[in-house]
Amino acid sequence: MKILVTGGAGFIGSNFVRHVMRRDPALGVCVLDKLTYAGNLDNLKDVEKEPRYRFVKGDICDDAKVRDAMEGCDVVLNFAAESHVDRSIEDPGHFVQTDVYGVYTLLEAARDLGVSRFVQVSTDEVYGERMDSPADEESTLMPRNPYAASKAGGDRLAWSYWATYDFPVVVTRCANNYGPYQYPEKLVPLFTTNAIDDEPLPVYGSGKNIRDWIHVLDHAEALRLIMVAESGVDGETFNIAAENALDVLTITDRILTALGKPKHLIRHVTDRQGHDRRYWLTAQKLRERLGWELKYTTFDQGIEETVRWYAENESWWRKIKSGEFLEYYRKHYAEIAG
Repeated sequence: MKILVTGGAGFIGSNFVRHVMRRDPALGVCVLDKLTYAGNLDNLKDVEKEPRYRFVKGDICDDAKVRDAMEGCDVVLNFAAESHVDRSIEDPGHFVQTDVYGVYTLLEAARDLGVSRFVQVSTDEVYGERMDSPADEESTLMPRNPYAASKAGGDRLAWSYWATYDFPVVVTRCANNYGPYQYPEKLVPLFTTNAIDDEPLPVYGSGKNIRDWIHVLDHAEALRLIMVAESGVDGETFNIAAENALDVLTITDRILTALGKPKHLIRHVTDRQGHDRRYWLTAQKLRERLGWELKYTTFDQGIEETVRWYAENESWWRKIKSGEFLEYYRKHYAEIAG
């Protein structure tokens, strides 16, 4: 089998690539990535010399690049996306272009080239704020920020190719990921790396917003099971979640404890516009249909390992935090940034 992984130089995509290549020594992988600020070829150093691995630099909105990368692939997994809520609030146009039109470009090429399965990797944020009960795959989509709305548009467009053309599409919606190689604009790597340097940890508002947290390798294994399933997945949507709800202050406390750092590093900053209080999923369908099980059964197990990875891999994140990220951070967290 040969697969195309779009956005494969990013956090989740690169973890998926390493995971599936370890699991299947015969698997061929082509990564297509535009290498925007969050794409990083250092994430793929472990596999870059493998003869069964190929990298193509390109945008998923570029039909010629897409078709070059996709030629001969059996399965396409689309991780490519603009994915940071804060950035979507400032510039929604880029999100619509990549997360909707880019999906269209991929689907058209995949249909023409006879791809046998197309996996659209989406997010729990498409369901919007969930306070009373978890969302299952039939729950109404109620995205409340431009990022979530663009992802909802992309995953509905992907599913429409199944409904209209009988093209084998699977949509996945995953909870918040954490783990190694995550770009440090996101909560866990930002707070971990700031704490290592004794810098403030910027907590939005009260810090009581709740998310479900899943280790990226548990997400990767769920996607692998969907990728190799012989039947019963095409045309379906699968939620992926550890069902492990924690608020931001609890996460922050675990990070500081793991590093032996003081609580006075916590700084409350102005809350994000339209900040959803809780995302909440059930992954019962995935467990029952494909026998998926968590490797990281507790958050404590996963976060301690993750914090240790960032502490031991400073060379990876320090050069990131000194580049484009630094300008963004100073602008976005002007209340606390020097």
